[in-house]
Amino acid sequence: MAGRGTERRLTAAQLAELLPLLEHVDAVELKLTLPESIHRSAIGALGLDPIDAHIRQVYFLDTPDLQLDEAGIFVRLRRVQGRDDDTVIKLRPADPASFSSKDRDSPGFSVELDAMPGGFVCSASFRGDLPAGRVLETLRQGRAMRKLFSKGQRRFFEAHAPAAVALDDLVALGPILVLKLRFPGVEGRRFAAELWLYPNGARVLELSTRCRPDEAVAAARKTRDYLASRGIDQRGDQETKTRTALRALALEVRATS
Repeated sequence: MAGRGTERRLTAAQLAELLPLLEHVDAVELKLTLPESIHRSAIGALGLDPIDAHIRQVYFLDTPDLQLDEAGIFVRLRRVQGRDDDTVIKLRPADPASFSSKDRDSPGFSVELDAMPGGFVCSASFRGDLPAGRVLETLRQGRAMRKLFSKGQRRFFEAHAPAAVALDDLVALGPILVLKLRFPGVEGRRFAAELWLYPNGARVLELSTRCRPDEAVAAARKTRDYLASRGIDQRGDQETKTRTALRALALEVRATS
């Protein structure tokens, strides 16, 4: 399978920076985004059946000029087929050691390290659950956005968002249709494949698996070897689904305003 550049691995300096962080995070997620040119072959190589995928619909909240994105704050609303709605306020990058015990002990709060070929980043997320239908109802009726978030989420947002930006100032960007499929991988580890379908026709396919911080290095090696054994090219440029989505959706909003 043709690749783009050489295989990307963490340098010794990056490993020296990463290892101490593992003591302060709650979980590690290993991620790989694949270029569109190999989506079909990768799905076939992994034996995935799209019929088994769950449908999700994702909205992001930001200003039209993406002030939250610039500040490293990401606000997401999500609808999931057959399940309750949920919301997330995320800070990325984040210093895992900078959060108070009040935050760390709050239900829905977690600090995670995302690792991908050639790099890694820590993020802090505050998640909230909502009854199914609440997100769509709020958007259709133009209700105040802040009512979708818990007190803890609102406190977290106010602590990290630009001072001049409030939750009720934000506009909904999207939706984006997401197909998510879980499948077995190496040594019983569960993997997930997410296909993000953007309004402009672009697609992002991400493969991921989660692990405990103390098993991250070994899990990364086994995951890399497993994907290589399936012929999955791991040399492509890596970019988060969120940032790709925000840029595409903001362009769409500005074009219609």
